[in-house]
Amino acid sequence: MGDRVRILIVEASSHVRQSLASLLSGELSIEIIGTASDPFNAARKMAAEGPDLILLGTQFQTMSSAVFVSKIMTQFPLPIIICANEDDRHSQEAKNCLQAGALEVFHLPRNIQPASRLAKDIAGDLIRTINLAANKVVYKKPTLASSNTEPKLTADVILPPPVKWTNFPKTDKIVCIGVSTGGPESLKVVLQQLPANSPGIVIVQHMPENFTPTFAQRMNDYCISSVKEAAAGDVVRRGRVLIAPGNRHTLVRRNGDGYVIDIKDGPPVSRHRPSADVLFRSAARNAGPNAVGVIMTGMGDDGAQGMLEMKNVGSYTIAESEDTCVVFGMPKEAIARGGVKVITRLEKIAEEIAKACK
Repeated sequence: MGDRVRILIVEASSHVRQSLASLLSGELSIEIIGTASDPFNAARKMAAEGPDLILLGTQFQTMSSAVFVSKIMTQFPLPIIICANEDDRHSQEAKNCLQAGALEVFHLPRNIQPASRLAKDIAGDLIRTINLAANKVVYKKPTLASSNTEPKLTADVILPPPVKWTNFPKTDKIVCIGVSTGGPESLKVVLQQLPANSPGIVIVQHMPENFTPTFAQRMNDYCISSVKEAAAGDVVRRGRVLIAPGNRHTLVRRNGDGYVIDIKDGPPVSRHRPSADVLFRSAARNAGPNAVGVIMTGMGDDGAQGMLEMKNVGSYTIAESEDTCVVFGMPKEAIARGGVKVITRLEKIAEEIAKACK
């Protein structure tokens, strides 16, 4: 690290973001390079700015703090300090953050008066904590033994691998998309470009339970196609986009000359539920060359193996290129494993889908 520790503040509350910035203002050893209100915006700023250290809150609607820490430590490890009030610093979420790789939980009292003696004491403690964390030289990816995280399971726990020599009768094309960090805005770009009669689309967007209905409704407001949260038995048909429900695996299944949705419980796959690997494998097993697979921005490697399986049975596979990804993790892994036929920029993905479905 350089002479100054470059810090990104990630916190849902604007008041807390301002308080942290105020506490650290004037400290010559620290530079605040930006703030973010949620992990998705944070990932975009991390990719652009490359902070040395992150100050992270514990309460977000779009992604749990512990999941975000885990993704960071897997993709590009760096020091993370959790900032929490009295109620949150002993919470299970704070403990999960430490297990996932955060260095410390810093107690940040509510409603600090900037000019008070308490504020000066807290600022001093926080600055010391930051400088100590910044001087940690080695940051290792958390191991199962050290972090007590759940094992990283494959799609085998949900359904068997596809058989390469399966005979796939010709049907309408279907499109399966896997996306994570930065996905909501990126999906908006793709879906808005698709015509009303575009092939049926099924999307796994890593998102917590109870948030996917609102997300689907928001996408429906933006798009010509109909967008809804997927439910068991939904028909994958032209002009319809189905969003996998949070905390449930979503699969496509052959039904006559078309496809329907199956919703399954079961353990996380690639540490995600829903998992893009599960969706992609179901497409490889049931649709083969009738399917198009798309993998977009996101941390980690969920979807990389499933994309390879789709390509191996004749599916057309597309990855978002590095220059437009918020985080070039999932596409990078899929490309590295040889599962991608076409690599293209975000604004060209809809065009590539249309080409593949002719």
